[in-house]
Amino acid sequence: MRDYFFRRLLLIPPTLLGITVIVFIITRLVPGGPLERALMETQQISATTGVASQVAGQDMALSEAQLQQLKEYYGFDKPILISYADWLMKVIQGDLGSSYRYNEPVWDVIRDRFPVSLYYGLVTLVITYLVCIPLGVLKAIRHRTIVDSFSSILIFMGYAIPGYALGSLLLLYFSVRLEWFPMGGFVSIQFAEMSPFEKVSDLINHSVLPLICYLVGSFALVTLLLKNHLMDNLAADYMRTAIAKGVSFRSAVTKHAMRNSLIPIATTFGQNITLLVSGSFLIETIFDIDGFGLLGLTAILDRDYPVVMGVVFLGSVLLLIGNIISDFLVALVDPRIRFS
Repeated sequence: MRDYFFRRLLLIPPTLLGITVIVFIITRLVPGGPLERALMETQQISATTGVASQVAGQDMALSEAQLQQLKEYYGFDKPILISYADWLMKVIQGDLGSSYRYNEPVWDVIRDRFPVSLYYGLVTLVITYLVCIPLGVLKAIRHRTIVDSFSSILIFMGYAIPGYALGSLLLLYFSVRLEWFPMGGFVSIQFAEMSPFEKVSDLINHSVLPLICYLVGSFALVTLLLKNHLMDNLAADYMRTAIAKGVSFRSAVTKHAMRNSLIPIATTFGQNITLLVSGSFLIETIFDIDGFGLLGLTAILDRDYPVVMGVVFLGSVLLLIGNIISDFLVALVDPRIRFS
């Protein structure tokens, strides 16, 4: 098994290479890039002031020398593969470049927003598994009872309502009408001046509504996934054999059926690591949370390609590591599985 995971780790660099090459080429080929935007803004300014120069028989606001300087600034003065090689060498040295919009290193831009998304991602992940696993077991054991039916109604209602739509309703009712929670933001403006207890209280107060929106979608998937697999295992022959030999129903569920039912949960657990930082840009927009998901969307809309590449790079690394963690958890839960 050690050799298997070692080979999986060795596959991370070439996989990252393929992902980043594709995204880098797309950023260079799509229209409306930073160079075109800069030219458009300059032409609009020139049209407003009535100033324009004749270059190559066309009305342009920039000379060839200025245009070449813009290409060098945005990194469009070299062929695509050479530009990618330059970017890759900087990444190896720990440099993701500088943001066009913020005029800051990409690492600094990401680092400022990473703790916000990490906080919501971790809390969402912990609450989801702490609640959904016991709930899935309860629904499987109490199948077709009032508990199962009532919880299914609530779960499917939450799954059917988009998180951003629910967030708007929660803001209108609990923040605007009742004024129980703040309108948005990660913390209050006076957060630095508060006492430790007030900081914790303020953070929780700002987190309640966004966490509800994050949780409603994931509850149904984990709960029903565990319930369905647990019901299949409860009806298996080995469960009847164990009970016939005198094993109590509780022990048969916890020591046999439950362990086999956790295999699909373990398979998807590692992939959820990406959600720790990606979050939901729609929920972050509604609650004015300056997180990682909103950063990625803003970078795409603004054609801030260094930030786009940084977000893709970090998200890809987390996804690949998450897949390895999933394999490890599957082997840990099911001793029959051995990777060779």
